[in-house]
Amino acid sequence: MSYYIAKTVNMPFSAAIDAVTAALKEQGFGVLTDIDVQATLKAKIGAETGKYRILGACNPRFAHEALKLEDKLGVLLPCNVIVRETSGGGVEVASIDPVAAMERTGNPALRSTAEEVRRRLAGALEQLAPDGERR
Repeated sequence: MSYYIAKTVNMPFSAAIDAVTAALKEQGFGVLTDIDVQATLKAKIGAETGKYRILGACNPRFAHEALKLEDKLGVLLPCNVIVRETSGGGVEVASIDPVAAMERTGNPALRSTAEEVRRRLAGALEQLAPDGERR
């Protein structure tokens, strides 16, 4: 089982950030954090990299349900979604697979919540058409 779900789109990087944020919102997620990995690596160690952002997405209802079942689950939250420039000039959008992540807890009661979160994250990615148009 892979630890992520992904899709490559053909749109400008900033448009992909906006499209992903909007698609996540339609699926009930807010973006709590937005980490500019490219800028951070440049500032901290002088590394030159492609554009790369990590969006920390959270659906409060599902986070609350999961935290009631597993009080240390915050170490796996929020659900990270990356938007990164590919070497071929496209933009890849990838999300953690929450089912794979929740299996690490050993708590089977989390499975149904993780499956619903995966369905919604996959739905957000599905809304991003490969040609850059939103569906």
